[in-house]
Amino acid sequence: MSIYSLKPRFQALLLPLVARLHTAGVTANQVTVAACTVSVLLGFALTALPTVSFVLIPIWMFVRMALNAVDGMLAREFGHKSVLGAYLNELTDVISDAALYLPFAFFAPFSVWSVAAVIFLSALSEMAGVIAQTTGASRRYDGPMGKSDRAFAFGALALWIGVVGTLPAWADALMWIVALLTAATVFNRVRMGLKELNGKVDKT
Repeated sequence: MSIYSLKPRFQALLLPLVARLHTAGVTANQVTVAACTVSVLLGFALTALPTVSFVLIPIWMFVRMALNAVDGMLAREFGHKSVLGAYLNELTDVISDAALYLPFAFFAPFSVWSVAAVIFLSALSEMAGVIAQTTGASRRYDGPMGKSDRAFAFGALALWIGVVGTLPAWADALMWIVALLTAATVFNRVRMGLKELNGKVDKT
């Protein structure tokens, strides 16, 4: 089970907005690049400027999730699909995640190692999902710690930091739990991709 399973309902709510953006001439690739740009700038600001509030992360995570849905809908429903768009969609997601997770490495009690593990495994999980396509299966979005789930986890931690200001020493264990669940996600995406090719599961 993953938060990703709620995506169809979320997209239905966004459809009127997407239609207006298409009419205004906004392209899927423009939305993709804009979302990545803001993510990198926010990650840099939180890392370099301690006065910037972590509360901005959950707010932006929600907006970014909406923008990710918007660019996908522009591509599928309004004919904006392109090879460049496919590259941008995957690459900018990994870049954005890394940029938004990095500031946590400099906030106690999180360690560089735990945050680095999450960043590495997050990229690996997205790679595992994409590799399934190259073998003839569908793009895998299996959990338990997919992109949407990580956004929820990091958004909750950022809100905690922004409201309370400090975290207990044991909070770093939560980061390691996210890393372990992300590692399980890598395993599940490989496993389910193989099962799909063997005709044992349906495409999602």
